[in-house]
Amino acid sequence: MAEELNVSMSQNFIHDFIDEDIAQGGQYQGMTVHTRFPPEPNGYLHIGHCKALTIDFGTAEKYGGMCNLRMDDTNPSKEDVEYVEAIQEDIHWLGFDWGDRFYYASDYFPQMYEYAVELIKKGLAYVCELSPEEFKEHRGTIGVPAASPWRDRPMEESLDLFERMKNGEFPNGKYTLRAKIDLASGNFNMRDPVIYRINHAHHHRQGDKWCIYPMYDFAHPIEDALEGITHSLCSLEFENHRPLYDWVANNVSIPYHKPRQIEFARLGIDHTVMSKRKLRQLVEEGRVSGWDDPRMPTLCGLRRRGYTPKAIRNFCDRVGVTKSANTIEYAFLEYCLREDLNETARRVMAVLRPVKLVITNYPAGQSETFEVENNPLRPEEGTHTVTFSRELWIEGEDFLPEPVPKYKRLYPNGPECRLKGAYLIKCVGYETDDQGNVIEIAAEYDPESKGGNPADGRKVKGATIHWVDAATAVDAEVRLYDNLFSDPEPDAAGKDFLECLNPNSLEVLTGCKVEAGLADAQPSDRFQFMRQGYFCADSKDSKPGHLVFNRSVSLKDSFKPQ
Repeated sequence: MAEELNVSMSQNFIHDFIDEDIAQGGQYQGMTVHTRFPPEPNGYLHIGHCKALTIDFGTAEKYGGMCNLRMDDTNPSKEDVEYVEAIQEDIHWLGFDWGDRFYYASDYFPQMYEYAVELIKKGLAYVCELSPEEFKEHRGTIGVPAASPWRDRPMEESLDLFERMKNGEFPNGKYTLRAKIDLASGNFNMRDPVIYRINHAHHHRQGDKWCIYPMYDFAHPIEDALEGITHSLCSLEFENHRPLYDWVANNVSIPYHKPRQIEFARLGIDHTVMSKRKLRQLVEEGRVSGWDDPRMPTLCGLRRRGYTPKAIRNFCDRVGVTKSANTIEYAFLEYCLREDLNETARRVMAVLRPVKLVITNYPAGQSETFEVENNPLRPEEGTHTVTFSRELWIEGEDFLPEPVPKYKRLYPNGPECRLKGAYLIKCVGYETDDQGNVIEIAAEYDPESKGGNPADGRKVKGATIHWVDAATAVDAEVRLYDNLFSDPEPDAAGKDFLECLNPNSLEVLTGCKVEAGLADAQPSDRFQFMRQGYFCADSKDSKPGHLVFNRSVSLKDSFKPQ
């Protein structure tokens, strides 16, 4: 179910073009702005796709238009219904909807075939017998035209061969259908590009009905035109393909207006890879737990880690839409999440590396309750109740037997410290095990400091410490995540991205102690663990009796947005 969002989209150069197109005298004057998001269902959507779909759906929203969702399923070898369903779920989670405009490229296969036949009859396409290796050899270079001995094949012969290709008479690679454009073009995409190839593979939707499949450059403009798309927004690598996009649209007899293709730079983020092939490799080789591993840049992985739709959409909008490629710091994505969760996450206390604190002068068997604010930024959200007794859990790092300079937490005969929302305490001793590890801290409390404020108004020099009542604490597993890659550029040329994996990207802590109220935490519930960071209940592994929390993002960071 989509979360309620309040995210606007900034003006950008794409919108400047659209403003011109729909203005008085523009090519789409009086028309509804109509975009599309066309993912290939061969993997899960990642943060890079999110920029594209935010542009596509967000642009339609801004202009009161429409955005189609289309599965670009023209390559059956790696496509699956699993990915189709996951893509739909991710888009809905982000808060976008396509209404009744859900399409498959494969639904247009009959029309595409007829348009290919039309091109052959016009003398604008021919069946070629060059093998993939020979195709490369005949591609030419700058100043040297490409070549094909089959370019002048008679139209009737190409029509016959193309039909026989469709009927399954030939093996993969035996023939291709090529557009007849310009073998000497400086744009290699126009040097008689392949527009159909043979592929005897089972299609997730069409079954074995087809064994020839259109190439993206041929299929895409036809799909856009058939769906009435006004603006085909795509990433920058398709800029050199635009002449081919226009050529196809202008040379087949689609009885609709011709869409306008506009390109933008892809989103690059450091410390990650966004190639579907490489992400699939991580999954298949077991280097991550799955596509939804919280370290993955996939939307399902980010969702499981605790990212919010608002944070992701704000990130995409603030990154902006440009014509030049750039790499964004992953820390900025974390900044956007931290910004959102600071406003919305409930505050609770959790101890990740617990050590027992015994308040020696607190009556044995006594218990009381305190009210702790749910969110200091939103007083209207009220408080929740926590219990307090003689024995508590605190963080191991909140005590040192021998303090270092400027240490303001607990140590023998050290300063008074506040227990969050409860009392002032002072350390009076500690116990260790045979290995010298601290296993118990002794402290005394001031009964006249309830709420953490001394009755005499004296200044408290020590720190404020969070805690959990040992009598009511609930055990939990906590997973601390870091960047999946230690190298900021794991995808750079000449690098093996697998060698850039961060061996410390996941730390699992067991025996953590959390407030009793978290016993009923629901999957994906988000919290701020005081002094620790922002966490969410794991959507797969957390359940009553076995709580699992994922750290979404640390509490603070040095990153400052420009």
